[in-house]
Amino acid sequence: MQKYLEFVPAGVIPAVLLPFEEDFSIDETAYRRHLNFVAATKGISALVTNAHSSEAASCSFEEQKRVLDITMEEVGGKLPVVNGIYADGSLEAARLAAMAQAGGASALLVFPPHPFIMGGQLRPEMAVAHFSTIAQASDLPIIVFQYPLMGGQGYPLDTLLRLVEKVPSIKAIKDWCNDPMLHQRQVRVLQSLDRPVNVLTTHSAWLLSSLVSGCAGLLSGSGSVIADLQAALFEAVQNDQLAKARELARRIQITADVFYAPPAVDMHNRMKEALVLLGRLEKSVVRPPLVKPGPDEIARIGAAMKEAGITTRGAVMH
Repeated sequence: MQKYLEFVPAGVIPAVLLPFEEDFSIDETAYRRHLNFVAATKGISALVTNAHSSEAASCSFEEQKRVLDITMEEVGGKLPVVNGIYADGSLEAARLAAMAQAGGASALLVFPPHPFIMGGQLRPEMAVAHFSTIAQASDLPIIVFQYPLMGGQGYPLDTLLRLVEKVPSIKAIKDWCNDPMLHQRQVRVLQSLDRPVNVLTTHSAWLLSSLVSGCAGLLSGSGSVIADLQAALFEAVQNDQLAKARELARRIQITADVFYAPPAVDMHNRMKEALVLLGRLEKSVVRPPLVKPGPDEIARIGAAMKEAGITTRGAVMH
């Protein structure tokens, strides 16, 4: 078992992408290069792998283990690594959690199981059972991925509070509730508990507004492209530098408008295209059922990178 870095989830945490070869095998050389580029970003606190951004849904258990092993080889000991737990069944989620802890991960990002869509919000004990099963397999800090409530996979605030009470290893949520009023309430309530639970925003479409509500950090796949912009914005908000924060948020908004345009399922495909255009990746292969954006959309991505002032080396121009 590898020794992991102790980590309370907070600060700027990019979720990295996973490059593939033309035959859909993992491009380990490109992944190592991508990891080191993102890890070198000043101001980030950790990295996430085996999540949406790294197409965990299309990766086998063995592939996810290999991805974590590579991640630890490249950045372990330098930065905490958060491992995604993407599984529909609690037993498989627990197996992934045990693998992540043995592999040296510092925290777990737990995605909501798809069966919750069919009325899981009416059975909060299902959420408790899921997270309790994971916590029995690993004592790593847990980040709860909070989805929009309207989709059926988000957790009502009462359920989140019940989870926090029943599963003490829950230390943060990645908040994608997509509801500004609920988001602010979650920040206020969860971070004020006797045992505070940090709120990490992933609301890239309104990131400045989200951060000024008092979030303890941000966790986003777009950090695979603009981690330095995100870190600079978080620092500006923490230091009450409003004018600087507004300018950084303007540039981030340009990227959000192309990355997160409908359909949302293409968000990370677009980020791969951006990295190819910036010369940071050689190929933008995605695994089916994901498909490559068309030439017009790729042109829009390139125009957005230029307008936002993002260069081959990075996003923040001094």
